[in-house]
Parts: sequence; C-alpha cells; structure tokens
Amino acid sequence: MYQVISDGGCDFTKEEAKKHNIEVVPFYITFEEEHLREGIDITREDYFKRLLADKGMFPKTAQPSPQDYIDVMKPHLEAGKDLIVLTISSKLSGSYNSATLAAGMLSEDFPNRAIKIIDTLSGSVGQGLILREILRMQSANYNLQKTVSYAEKILKTTRVYFTLDTVEYLKRGGRIGPTTALVGGILGLRPILQLEEGQISQLDSVRGKKNALKMIREGIVAALQDEKQNINLSIGHVLSEDDAVNFKSSTEESLGMEISTPITEVGAAIGTHAGPGALAFAYCKKFETIGDAA
Repeated sequence: MYQVISDGGCDFTKEEAKKHNIEVVPFYITFEEEHLREGIDITREDYFKRLLADKGMFPKTAQPSPQDYIDVMKPHLEAGKDLIVLTISSKLSGSYNSATLAAGMLSEDFPNRAIKIIDTLSGSVGQGLILREILRMQSANYNLQKTVSYAEKILKTTRVYFTLDTVEYLKRGGRIGPTTALVGGILGLRPILQLEEGQISQLDSVRGKKNALKMIREGIVAALQDEKQNINLSIGHVLSEDDAVNFKSSTEESLGMEISTPITEVGAAIGTHAGPGALAFAYCKKFETIGDAA
C-alpha cells in the first residue's frame, strides 16, 4: 500500500485531491513581505484576482521546504504506508531537492518504508497528467515498484506547449532572457513555448492569440493523429477559461476524439511566471501503451 503525494505544481484542485486521496504540498506566494501558502492561506482564485487587479504586481513563488514535506509524509509512514512523491521540474524549482532532503531524513526513522521521489521534468497540466496515470495504475493495483517504473517512462513521453499574453512575467521571474522578452514586446509577437527536458524553450512566435492557438492545434493534430488512442491530453489556463473551452472544442473536432481530462486552472507555481491570459496544452502516453516495466 502506498500514498501518492505531489507538490502544488500538479494544479489539482482541493476537491480533486480529496476525491483521489492525494496529499498536496503547496508552494509559497510572496507579495513583498507577505508569504502565503497556495490553497491554504490564499485561494487560487483570490491570488489571480490580485494579480489581475494590479498589473504592476509581480509576486514571487517559493518551493515547499523539507519540513513542509516531512509534515505531510511522516503521518503516512507512521501508518505503515510507502510513498510516491511527484515534484515539478527540478530545473524550474527547488521542490525536488526539498522532497529528496525530507526523504533522506525520514528514511533514518523509517528504514523499512519505501519513499520514491519522482522529478516529473514537467509542471502544471503536464505534471497533472503524469499524476493521473499514477492514480490509474494505483486503481489497477500496480505495486509501488511497477508504478514508479512506468511513471518514469511516461514522463519521458510528456509534452507541454503554451502561449502567453505577455512575456513580462517570465522575464521578471528569470525564466527567459531579457533580450527574448524585449524583442517580443517590440514586435508585438506572441510566443509559443514548450517545456522540454524540464526547461522552458521557445518554439516560435506569431502575431495574435488566435494565430498562436491555431499553430499549436495544427502541431498537435500532425503529431498525434495516428497516436490519439494511446494518449491522454489536458488543457490549462490562467484567467482565460473561454479561450480554453474553445481551444478544447476545436482540438477535439480536429483530432476526432474527446479530451476527457477536465480543463485545469493553472496554479501559482507556473501561473505566476506565465501571467494572466496564458493557455497550455499537454499530452502523455497512457501507461497501458508503454512497454513492459519492471
């Protein structure tokens, strides 16, 4: 028996986490001297309302501490459970390091319990898809070793693409260079970005959100048309629900399949750096389509 834990990068709502018996270790949001835990001290909705109300506000995020992880992990270890812990990409956050440090400290007191930390090399809708596959394997009664083995293969098939209303949040958060941000701002171009091997890189840039979403959709159809029965897909947004709903509908029509994963409201871990208006798309292979795992 094992317990699934994730940091807040998975963007599961409280209701989803409770439904699936997942423990979520939240990120911290900092407004000047105010340090708040997402989902505990401030709701996701209130956070983004503050962000939208003050366009000059550029809050920061901080990863959970090792103690934050210990506080969540220890009760389950005491109850005799093993642990699978997912984190956002280690190249974007120190969350994986915090989880690893916590596991090292706890393993001394619980030498007979397994604690598996998985760096998803992803985030938001991508991390959420990997988590959903783990939950599906748990429901299928896969043991911890087999689940982790499949999960490590699944994360290598996971792709995340997104577009932003502005690159200012990425620039201020240090996620892209100032030159890239400046050129985009001057030319009025909208970037199309991807999470590749755990890092953000730019694929292209076009004029206008409509053209950006069209390009992403066309790329999706070209890449996935022959694989659509083997994949799960997810769409997320930051204060851009109408765009997300329309993008989901048009992508379903183009692919000729239903996207069953609910539309996700991106949380602070990624949303702070993406900014209002961002829209993301992710996919990964279903665990049943992955080759044999030990």
